Amino acid sequence: QVHLVESGGGLVQAGGSLRLTCAASGDTFHDYAMVAWFRQAPGKEREFVAITYNGGVTYHADSVKGRFTISRDNAKNTVYLQLDSLKPEDTAVYYCAAARPYYSDYRTANMYNSWGQGTQVTVSS
Repeated sequence: QVHLVESGGGLVQAGGSLRLTCAASGDTFHDYAMVAWFRQAPGKEREFVAITYNGGVTYHADSVKGRFTISRDNAKNTVYLQLDSLKPEDTAVYYCAAARPYYSDYRTANMYNSWGQGTQVTVSS
């Protein structure tokens, strides 16, 4: 099973940018059909942010569309999440998740069996 480690979080002012990185070890992303980012704010449920399928198809949640961009580099065993035009409501712990099989229900956290420890993103107003 792949081991995922997120990095790149931090404190940023509204309108700023961050780039999150999800690095894999112990296995290769090439064998994982789905790699996604979720986030969880205090007192809220974990929510889907973005996914990259192994074939290159990506989807983003409506709340981040046009501001966040997911990308995947299988050669580096890394998935990125570029966060632009950040808003205070984007404050959350961001998690990387992976699944070997292809599922169409990519928004559901239970579809993923590998998770990182998370990285905190805080956006000040």
